[in-house]
Order: sequence, then structure tokens, then C-alpha cells
Amino acid sequence: MAVKVLIRRNMSEDKQPELSKLLRELRTLTTNRKGYISGETFDRFDKPGESLVVSTWQSADDWREWVLSPERQAIQTKIDALLGEETTYEIFEYS
Repeated sequence: MAVKVLIRRNMSEDKQPELSKLLRELRTLTTNRKGYISGETFDRFDKPGESLVVSTWQSADDWREWVLSPERQAIQTKIDALLGEETTYEIFEYS
């Protein structure tokens, strides 16, 4: 069953260029993964610097395989270090 993964990040404006580069790398790798369906990125209107990614996967197992992959973890570690906090994830399935 398909799942939606919500990924939240908070960033300061001065870190935006480096963060954008890392997120592009992550997006490029994501689109080639088994089970990946789509992804959308939103910037929060009332809180500058806060973003939300909605990623759709064929299954929770496909998402887990991706999130635990060494290539993703390497980039995610850099993102979290840059932001000074861990990225949060929420996984939802269709009902």
C-alpha cells in the first residue's frame, strides 16, 4: 500500500545555498529509487525558513530501504549538521 512521508526542516537564510545543494543531491538520488512515486516541497507561508516535503512511496518498506541506505544517510547527516537539528519524518498510509 502506498505511503506518504512528511519531512520537516527548519533553516536560516544564511544556510540556504548549501542546504539547497544538498537537497538537490538527495532529490536526484531519490528519484531513482525503487518504490519512489513522487515528491513535493513546500515553504511555509507564515514561518520563513520552515519547509515540508511530501514524498510518496509504493510501500513503507520501500521508504525504509531508502531512508536506511548509506548514500542517503551520508547526505542526511550533512543536512542535519548544517541545520543543527535532526530532520523529522512522519509516515502515513492511505485508509
